Amino acid sequence: MDLQSLLNDESARRAAFPSCRDRVFFAHAAVAPVTQVAVEAMDSFNRASATGELDYGEVFLRHMDRIRGAASRLLGGVPEEFALLGPTSLGLSLVANGLDWQSGDEIITYLDDYPANVYPWKQLERLGVRIVYLQPQEIGAITPELVREAITPRTKLLALASCHFLTGYRLDIPAVGAIAREHGLLFCLDAIQTAGAFPTPVAEVDFLSADSHKWMLGPSSAGVVYVAKARQELLRPSLYGAWNVISPNFIACDEIAFEPGARRYEPGVLNAAGLLGMEASINLLTGIGIDRIASRLLELKAHLCEGLDRLGLRIAGPREGSAASGITSSTDPVRPGRIGELYQLLHDSGVVASFRHDREGRPYLRFSPHFYNTHAEVERVLEVISEAGT
Repeated sequence: MDLQSLLNDESARRAAFPSCRDRVFFAHAAVAPVTQVAVEAMDSFNRASATGELDYGEVFLRHMDRIRGAASRLLGGVPEEFALLGPTSLGLSLVANGLDWQSGDEIITYLDDYPANVYPWKQLERLGVRIVYLQPQEIGAITPELVREAITPRTKLLALASCHFLTGYRLDIPAVGAIAREHGLLFCLDAIQTAGAFPTPVAEVDFLSADSHKWMLGPSSAGVVYVAKARQELLRPSLYGAWNVISPNFIACDEIAFEPGARRYEPGVLNAAGLLGMEASINLLTGIGIDRIASRLLELKAHLCEGLDRLGLRIAGPREGSAASGITSSTDPVRPGRIGELYQLLHDSGVVASFRHDREGRPYLRFSPHFYNTHAEVERVLEVISEAGT
């Protein structure tokens, strides 16, 4: 799919992205609408399942391996390094519960990250693991220097997000990956806020988890868990079943031996319909190109920030550069309570945004358009806010 041709043909845009037909959807950092190709892929599977004509062996073996290939084209690595599991918290919990921990081991993470990337690590305190929380100057502003300063001889793992869900600060993944390698540390990445939107290279990490229901434009509970080949013996599967433990002819064996590659982390029958939908959307994204998508998101962000500035709202997080993302959150420095009113007004006007709060209870209006959104839609959002007055 050629991006410019799509943007120049409104009927084609609406056909490929049905959410455009009736509303302005600027909430891809929440739960995004799936693409039309994803709908068709899932419908095809479900129809075949309903009629009994589905070849489950074909779907759960060859088709799933094909989907691993799609994941590797999006994120790097090789297909055998991807388990097809969602949601994101499941993958993060598999990492947390699959490593051997010693009392006194330290994990560096961030308390004000999305809770899915906090609780899997915090629960390890019961084993004597010490959780070290980074303290950035601004919400979500995790820098390589901040990470380096937090490392001690007891540090074992870095557990960070590729992008902050509220302020949109994007992590310098290669720089943090280099620090991890320099110090002999493991690096686990919650990648749900960049996968499908910005380059998210798995070559820099040991573990990664991302569901497809945000920037990948897939359904919920269809996702990917990356485990580097060199770490697959280190990360013990913590879920057991007939699919990841070798069971010839579905007969339980006396000894537990796991399937090869990242399949060892998939204990049972997979969410085939959802994964086929995810694959269709991933193929669409990689067809356009992630670098092109990233450039488009920053272009829309610049337009949005300029307009919100003009309307008296304060932007949180970076507006441009390598730390900027597709997330733009704003507050009202004069009348904070107005943010909730604006959110409701936008909703009533057919604009889908997100209403979020920080730890202090400060409300934010969060916008997260995707590449197929238009500058005309940005203007529509700004028009609704402008008409609300102050």
